[in-house]
Amino acid sequence: MILKRNLENEILQLLEYFPVVGIIGPRQVGKTTLAKQIVPKIPMDTLYLDLELYSDYIKLDEPELFLKQHEDKCIVIDEIQRLPSLFPLLRALIDRKRKPGRFLILGSASPELIRDSSESLAGRIAYKELKPFSFTELPGYISMEQHWINGGFPRFDSYI
Repeated sequence: MILKRNLENEILQLLEYFPVVGIIGPRQVGKTTLAKQIVPKIPMDTLYLDLELYSDYIKLDEPELFLKQHEDKCIVIDEIQRLPSLFPLLRALIDRKRKPGRFLILGSASPELIRDSSESLAGRIAYKELKPFSFTELPGYISMEQHWINGGFPRFDSYI
């Protein structure tokens, strides 16, 4: 079961203004699921890269060449913390052709990720932190106790 997150509309609005939108948060909170829900609603072609997949990771062996070939798309980069060298390149590509919605990046909310990207992408990125589910985002059959036991993380099979 996939539930709509409260941040979905806000992220879509940010993509209309900022060249880069970053979704950060702890592992297993639903960043990838949220991005996959947003992708069909982005009003341009998209390209999804998951840097935990070797086949996607090697596409960025020559990142400038690859990203320039897809500059007309919104490029979603999942697990971007695996390739921090991308941040200065994203800045340079955005400065050459500044338009909203070029990149949607996902990663853990580590201090290093935020520091590296905020230095390179200052004024070009908007961050949204995805937190565990709030009780108001959950279906009515899930009790407050069940929500508390799971800590808001999206493991619904343990709710049943």
